[in-house]
Amino acid sequence: MPTGIIIIDKPRDWTSMDVCGKLRRLLGERRVGHAGTLDPMATGVLPVFVGRATRAVEFAETGEKEYLAGLRLGLSTDTQDITGALLEKRPVTCSRSDVETVLERFRGDILQVPPMYSALKVNGQKLYELARKGKTVDRKPRPITVYELELGEQIGENEYALRVKCSKGTYIRTLCQDIGTALGCGGCMSSLRRTMAAGFDLAQAVTIDKVIAAAENGTAESLLLPVDQYFRRYPEISISGESERRCRNGNDFRSKGADGLYRVYNADGAFLMLGERTGGVMRTVKSFFEPEA
Repeated sequence: MPTGIIIIDKPRDWTSMDVCGKLRRLLGERRVGHAGTLDPMATGVLPVFVGRATRAVEFAETGEKEYLAGLRLGLSTDTQDITGALLEKRPVTCSRSDVETVLERFRGDILQVPPMYSALKVNGQKLYELARKGKTVDRKPRPITVYELELGEQIGENEYALRVKCSKGTYIRTLCQDIGTALGCGGCMSSLRRTMAAGFDLAQAVTIDKVIAAAENGTAESLLLPVDQYFRRYPEISISGESERRCRNGNDFRSKGADGLYRVYNADGAFLMLGERTGGVMRTVKSFFEPEA
């Protein structure tokens, strides 16, 4: 069965789950999951994990992400982006220098109130479901980190490009709105393209059309990256014999070397697991070999 990671350049107007559903059909594998939801209006890097590789999703969701966004000043909408209903239109009198100055407030560790149009749940209900019914509920500010925030070129009247590198849980729509509020004229997100997620970038991404063409030629699996590529920042070790047997049974085994996380392979080069060595003992963090039937 197909196993690995495929980096999709998500098209506009597709949900992240739309992409997963399409890949299930094209690859003939029901185990498909993505790392990091993108709004339908957004495009760009969507890492999708297939087969046994879905076990890595929990690690990939927590990583840094990078975006190119459009900031439209003077407009406020109910969804915090240009797809929503207009709430207010105000004149824009601020200069580029004013925008540059305000951005400093949004760098580093900050608090952000999640938008109503989001998949977060309150009392078991998704916020966007409540929002569509015209309801608003209190949301607690959540800590996020904006590692980099750069003002790019002016791309239209009262519209600027932003480059944002941030932590998990950051809403770029909300960031745009909050910047507009700080400037006194309001603002919303006019476009969004994710350029990096889970350590993968646009250079590694393929379009849905390319996957469709490959599936028609019977070569779709060739587009999958091996799951150990996600863990490439960790050193690798090779095991065999009793150590491999214990590993495959989920048991700890003796292992010499420094403490830390490791990619563990067998003598044939097959990726077995992400392991953690502590005090000369290796334990399984997450296994990636297919269990024997």
